[in-house]
Amino acid sequence: MNYLSKRRIALGAMFFFMGLCFASWAARIPDIQAKFQLSEGQLGTILLCLPIGSMLGLPIAGWSVHQYGSRIVILLGSFAYAMTLPLIGLATTTWMIVPVLVVFGLLGNIMNISLNTQALGLEDQMGKSILASFHGLWSMAGFTGAGIGAGMIFLNFSPAAHYAVVMGISFVIILFSQKYVINDKRDAGESGGLVLKKPDDLLLRVGLISFLGMMTEGCMFDWSGVYFKKIVLAEPEYVALGYVCFMGAMASGRFITDKATNQFGRIPVLQASGISIFVGLLMSVLVPTLITAALGFLLVGLGVASIVPVAYGIAGRSKLYSPSVALALVSTISFFGFLLGPPLIGFIADLFDLQVSLALISINGLGILLLSSIRKQVFFTQETISTP
Repeated sequence: MNYLSKRRIALGAMFFFMGLCFASWAARIPDIQAKFQLSEGQLGTILLCLPIGSMLGLPIAGWSVHQYGSRIVILLGSFAYAMTLPLIGLATTTWMIVPVLVVFGLLGNIMNISLNTQALGLEDQMGKSILASFHGLWSMAGFTGAGIGAGMIFLNFSPAAHYAVVMGISFVIILFSQKYVINDKRDAGESGGLVLKKPDDLLLRVGLISFLGMMTEGCMFDWSGVYFKKIVLAEPEYVALGYVCFMGAMASGRFITDKATNQFGRIPVLQASGISIFVGLLMSVLVPTLITAALGFLLVGLGVASIVPVAYGIAGRSKLYSPSVALALVSTISFFGFLLGPPLIGFIADLFDLQVSLALISINGLGILLLSSIRKQVFFTQETISTP
């Protein structure tokens, strides 16, 4: 096995560790709610701490990776991220858990930007698209973390003990991977202030595409079960089917995205993704039966799978900004979509119904198709991997 292949395995393990930590936290949210006797509204407020931390982490990530290189940020950030997880379980009051969750969200996004920056450098060295497979490993770690969480709950492990076990696993992965995380080169001509600068035409375009993709993803995360319960009228044992179809398709779709990108190019993959999102949601809305809705959600998962990794792959090759700053800019734009989508669904559902909400979200797919199809020279000037 050559050195680049070893680096790919090591970076993949780092993405897996990140997904494992996040899924482990999410698996014990009901226990955290019970521990602090939180109402749904209070829990929702607590959960806002993660996106707040993530937003705070975006400009810090772009600056720190630019200033010090992604290697040092990854090594320090990964240990800090893993060690923050048990602190969540050890918190004894809401006043203690709030700042810990903010830090957890902040470190998570710093790691997101730095790992993707490192992965883009490896992608250039290998001369082919590989970024989506790393995101696929993050998604697979979500299933693994959920399974470990279920086992820990069955064995009556407290959240703190559960998180300590995951921290130990994380340390092993980090120590195994660290020697393959290299020092990346800085662009000396790019200023490195603690900023999120105005995006150029390229970053604005891929940022908007990511915005629509992340909005769709956020809606599917939060509303799949509700849709199957209230609109599809699924039996209790099938209420989670839509979510499982979406998540399974999104995870597996990321492993075929790289092959599709290498064969057809990034722009055709984005166009196909937009069509898949539109058709899938429209199918689920127009024929809300168990089978058709499940197939529709599967198509949405396949469509969403490629949006972020492909957009990152384009943004990271900006000629105007360093990769870390470019990724931070695109992440900022897209993250607003992830936050805006779920409450927007609820607001529209209150005015009309949930079917109307999803029908409107399906337009995101057409938006992605349109943004990927007009003035395509904006993309081509940045491409290093051939595009038809």
